[in-house]
Amino acid sequence: MRIITGKARGRKLRAPEGTDTRPTTEAAKEGMFSAVQFDLYDRKVLDLFGGTGQLALEALSRGAATAVICDESREAVALIKENAQSTGLMPRCRILQEDWRAFVRSEKGRETFDLVLLDPPYQPGVLDEVLDALENAGLLAEDAILICESDADGVPLPREGYRQKLHRYGKTHVSIYRKGAEEP
Repeated sequence: MRIITGKARGRKLRAPEGTDTRPTTEAAKEGMFSAVQFDLYDRKVLDLFGGTGQLALEALSRGAATAVICDESREAVALIKENAQSTGLMPRCRILQEDWRAFVRSEKGRETFDLVLLDPPYQPGVLDEVLDALENAGLLAEDAILICESDADGVPLPREGYRQKLHRYGKTHVSIYRKGAEEP
């Protein structure tokens, strides 16, 4: 696992042992970021299920301004911090050990995010619940881009006021939502 391109290109990232964290495959990560490559510069990123931190760190390496990375696991947070340090991207990160629900409650009305990365445990309905909570808490910028990773059973429903594109990388499904008007 590594940073694919940008400022920290080629830097290796550590992944945890065991099966508690399921890192995004390189093919899926490349596909995600290729789809939004011209929309990353100066974005405020939220990675709500950080795991290894690789998605937020990839966004920062490619030009995003800052990232908030959350994970409820103490071990994952320690790994995210280590990966952020080793890539030189730590100064642009805020890393929190917090459940996603607690984060949404505590941040409600405080700030908005331009790019939201969601790779929760694969379970039907989880992404819809998270997306609803983020919207209801006012945490999404006017031109927010939401990237959701799931399996076939967890693909979130279409959302009013968003354009959605669905991509498949083997068994991994990536839904990309763009808030706002339809494409010309």
